Amino acid sequence: MVLGLQNLAGLCSSLLGSHGTLRVGAASVMAPPRTLSVAVNAKTAVPSDDEVLSEDGFATKVAILNRPKKLNAVNENMIDRLLELYVKWENDKHVRMVILAGAGRGFCAGGDVATVYHLGKAGQQERGNAFFYKEYHLNYILGTYKKIHVALLDGICMGGGNGISMHGKFRVATENTLFAMPETAIGLHPDVGASYFLSRLRGHLGEYLGLTGTRLDGADLLSCGLATHFVPSQRLADLEDRLGGLNTGDAGVVGTAIDEFCDVVYPGDKSPLHRRDVIAECFGKETVEEIVETLEAKAASSDDEWFSETLAIMKKVSPISLKVTLRSIRQGKQESLFQCLEREYRLSVHAVNATHSTDFYEGCRALLVDKDNKPQWNPPTLAGVTTETVDDIFAPFHRGEKELKLPVQQREGRSMSRSRL
Repeated sequence: MVLGLQNLAGLCSSLLGSHGTLRVGAASVMAPPRTLSVAVNAKTAVPSDDEVLSEDGFATKVAILNRPKKLNAVNENMIDRLLELYVKWENDKHVRMVILAGAGRGFCAGGDVATVYHLGKAGQQERGNAFFYKEYHLNYILGTYKKIHVALLDGICMGGGNGISMHGKFRVATENTLFAMPETAIGLHPDVGASYFLSRLRGHLGEYLGLTGTRLDGADLLSCGLATHFVPSQRLADLEDRLGGLNTGDAGVVGTAIDEFCDVVYPGDKSPLHRRDVIAECFGKETVEEIVETLEAKAASSDDEWFSETLAIMKKVSPISLKVTLRSIRQGKQESLFQCLEREYRLSVHAVNATHSTDFYEGCRALLVDKDNKPQWNPPTLAGVTTETVDDIFAPFHRGEKELKLPVQQREGRSMSRSRL
């Protein structure tokens, strides 16, 4: 399950299309597209206004990400529509539950970072930052949502797709689920609240996933707690009907209803979860340099290829992203969701504005645009990323940038997040 050096490039190039989304052809292991009750045609392009479809039951509402040719990667239009629907449904006293699903073979392949890249290259960094501003608002709304939320993770679930699912009450994985946070490969950092949900995984698994972009399947997600249930994909239609027939806001009742369709599953033989002890030993070190040194020592003394493969990934991705990501996840352990999102926004703005490094643009160029898979990072080594640089990236804005302001007082009335994980 660990991404080898070539697989890492493949994750963001051979699997990623020109707009930063996974191509359908890469998902050959997945089940045929499901036809939801709103009759989504997964093979037909739709107007932009229909990139998010909705089904209005009395007590249960359904939102469907409907950009199947891009594996439902969320763009600004989709974020705007989801915000509109979620706020409307939350304010409707008759609505008890919201279900989120994806049309076709993917749940959501991430955010539309390629558009942010092109905006930045055209000198429109503020528009690129506005995308993240809205996206993180949506993540926060979900993390503090007053209705039961059920995300059906039937397919690719990467990057931004995790931001619109992991913060909800129920996350239902299937045999088609493929999870990853591969941002360090494009000079970014695991965002959308990932420093919150990754930091709460035991045994330094979160640091490992965030630094390396390693993929997990549905059984892995259930085992580590990122998914709450595992339901075989052929039962999802029946599950949707069952949930649609409920008229309750009782999480226990909804959870029991989902349980009726679950299978008992365990991580496969090649799952990284079988390496929890060694992951904790390597990725529990204080600095990125110490993590690399530990992997180097293990690779030199062990016949286990996992060490050399993991080391190759760490040496392939952006050095500044590694240092930012490790501090972000470690800091997230002590923070609420809104604090994580507000801090992550600073990190993203610095990446888009190229305040300290152009690695975001170089990573997107190498893996999404030119696709030569040969990023030239700046600084090129971990030694070149100073503590002062990282400190400034995490500090409150002081160059006139706009901080992310979330409606914490309005939604929570206190300073601690109610996010579900």
